[in-house]
Amino acid sequence: MIGLGRPRLRRSEVPGYLLEKHGIPIALATLNKMATVGGGPSMRYAGRIPLYDVDDLDRWAADRLSGPVASTSEKVA
Repeated sequence: MIGLGRPRLRRSEVPGYLLEKHGIPIALATLNKMATVGGGPSMRYAGRIPLYDVDDLDRWAADRLSGPVASTSEKVA
């Protein structure tokens, strides 16, 4: 599993981690865009390299998921 036992991941590893751990598909290009305009998970820098804390990724993924719904009419926008 990607990221298992590592506290931080490089951006290129984040899509695989989110898909494996949370079932959330996200493209690397989308993460790149979010890093520029906002809305993505928080990151830290090691020099010029952005790193994502696994705990922050887990929190961000949980915030993106809705609660359980029985029908599409229950989904809140």
